[in-house]
Amino acid sequence: MSTEEFRSEQKFVTDLYVRLDHLREQAERAVRGALREVGNGAQARLERDVLVAEQSGLLSALNSGESGLCFGRLEFSDGRDHHIGRIGIRKDDAERTPLVLDWRAEVARPFYLATGHHPMGLRRRRHITTEGREVTALHDEILDLTDTERTGHEGADADAVLLAALDAARTGRMHDIVETIQAEQDRIIRSPHRGVLVVEGGPGTGKTAVALHRAAYLLYAYREQLAKRGVLIVGPNPAFLGYIGEVLPALGETGVLLASPGELFPGVRATGTDRPGAAAVKGRAAMADVLARVVADRQTLPETVPAGSGEEADVVPEAALEIDHDDYGTLLLDRTMAHEARDRARSTGLPHNLARPYFAFRIIDALTEQLADRLGADPYGGPNLLGPDDVAQLGKEIATSSEVHAAIDSLWPELTPRALVEDFLADPTHLSEADAELIRRPAGGAWTPADVPLLDEAAELLGFDDTAQRAAEERERLERVAYAQGVLDLSAGSESFEFEDQENEFLAAHDIIDAERMAERHEEADHRSTAERAAADRTWAFGHVIVDEAQELSAMAWRLLMRRCPTRSMTLVGDPAQTGDEAGCGSWQQILAPYVEDRWELVRLGVNYRTPAEIMDVAAAVLRARHPGFEPPRSVRSTGVRPWLLRAAADLAGTVGEAVARHLPADGRLAVIAPRALHERLAQALPGVRPGAEPDLTRTVVLLDPRQAKGLEFDTVVVVEPAELEPSDLYVALTRATQALGIVHTGPLPEGLAEPPA
Repeated sequence: MSTEEFRSEQKFVTDLYVRLDHLREQAERAVRGALREVGNGAQARLERDVLVAEQSGLLSALNSGESGLCFGRLEFSDGRDHHIGRIGIRKDDAERTPLVLDWRAEVARPFYLATGHHPMGLRRRRHITTEGREVTALHDEILDLTDTERTGHEGADADAVLLAALDAARTGRMHDIVETIQAEQDRIIRSPHRGVLVVEGGPGTGKTAVALHRAAYLLYAYREQLAKRGVLIVGPNPAFLGYIGEVLPALGETGVLLASPGELFPGVRATGTDRPGAAAVKGRAAMADVLARVVADRQTLPETVPAGSGEEADVVPEAALEIDHDDYGTLLLDRTMAHEARDRARSTGLPHNLARPYFAFRIIDALTEQLADRLGADPYGGPNLLGPDDVAQLGKEIATSSEVHAAIDSLWPELTPRALVEDFLADPTHLSEADAELIRRPAGGAWTPADVPLLDEAAELLGFDDTAQRAAEERERLERVAYAQGVLDLSAGSESFEFEDQENEFLAAHDIIDAERMAERHEEADHRSTAERAAADRTWAFGHVIVDEAQELSAMAWRLLMRRCPTRSMTLVGDPAQTGDEAGCGSWQQILAPYVEDRWELVRLGVNYRTPAEIMDVAAAVLRARHPGFEPPRSVRSTGVRPWLLRAAADLAGTVGEAVARHLPADGRLAVIAPRALHERLAQALPGVRPGAEPDLTRTVVLLDPRQAKGLEFDTVVVVEPAELEPSDLYVALTRATQALGIVHTGPLPEGLAEPPA
């Protein structure tokens, strides 16, 4: 083994970090300097904000390179030599010579794709392992077999770096795979930015890692298109988002919004849980039509016959609302008038709240005509005695009447998504009695993830009339301008003229700035990141959307997501065999046909990097019991450790606690995966473990249900009472382990596990 090679790489890495520190210091100075700048007018503030945003983004990227900045080296047969790292860094010279290439650059592709049969011009590929800023290992692969030069760091196993990463102890947080991306994964990561790409793969195939690295690649390759619109990544639950949360920052990307389906409606964080079957009802595509009918039901017609009796009542032609006007007595808003106004408002095709002014204007016009006919009637049968100006004045008085507006509100109220959905769930309509009973709940309950698509659908049906808000903002702006003008007038009035005969000219504030620009200087700038602004805006259109565990989402959830991405630029990641949610679509064709028909691409990952063959054989048997033709992904490694079975006699919790203590990994993480109903009992036997919706995955032992475990991985997994789990959920639970799997049960085992593993 050549110590010279070690010294050479260590010197390079040391010099690289010196350059990194220098660039980081420059970026920090630029941010501090820009924040100190006080420019005049909106343009100066905009330039300052752009500079701060750019330098802050650069600083975040530079900070991400602190760990594992350089991890590879490419030596080409033509003499070219490039180091590969998490981010690209250049020398401070006239040519801006690259010191280290970003892993996403096209020239870096041979690091992931080159083989002995197809070397892509390489003679040697080197993997560089570091701890902090110190080089700890080198692993060379010879790709040009005619080259006899050796370094002493060649490895007999070309997959040694990959296997070392797979065997490493878990930390409770997902790490990037930038050093070990495999060829099939690289092709998906760099797939062009257009249309819908579906990535299907079984447990352990790296679907999530591929999706996250694809997000990083797209932001690198298509930054101009995506920087302003942003990328949305949707994961199955908050625990999963916490698990993957450090991957993209480690790759230098912080402008991505991560959200679970229950967090996709601004201002709502769904923490409730639906009763069994309720989520399936709420998730049906037909719920869109149901909610549209619910909204239409709120656009009503008069039903109340006005008070009165005898001849007075007989003159009223139909049901009507009585409107008591302070100056003109009783006005009648009859059913014909309201029907015509409703038809006109609906004919606009606008959402409910945006169509409401058309309804109101027509009602006001009709009531004005009614009042004009009454007041201006010629007792001798001649033309109306009121002129156009008189009628216009009556219209103004009708339009400003609180009683008139109260009547309009009763027939076409302004609605909010929350109030509409809450009322609907309290008293479901347009559903079968069985379905209505499943989703019925008292008002005021916690929102559930299945409610969020209903809220979004309601918001789409209702719309938001921001006319009053925009008018208020304009009034505030004019007030600021008027105040600024007053300040400038005061400054001008206080000016001294004792030097007016002298040659020197003294400039005052009013000489260099006008009221508009002065008012602009006091407006608050929006310093939020793209992700922060997108999270607060329901109508935000993302440049790209990535969905993990996509097979779990309901038809209504897909309607929500498609609104977030009008361009249909999406990467969907999942495995139909792991569909566990009752509302899940499962079939890609079923999910996508309503939106893109057959214009989507499917790619499959067939290699299992996480789950050892011994565990995968057991998990596959569970699905084969119901689907004999099922073929699991091929595991790349074998540990020689078979899964174990343990029957609990009486004390299930005690037995689980003893098993956990006995099989706890020396350095790593253990997960107990059990039906939610058992969590309280089991937690009592697991010191320091607390059940909950958002478990701390960094703890040595965690307690989860199968839905919480989706997408996660642990060194050791103990599955409890497998017979009480649905087959798809059991399949998920059995495939979370990277090293060892145990099963604790009290009764008979489910089909596929009935025979003890050989």
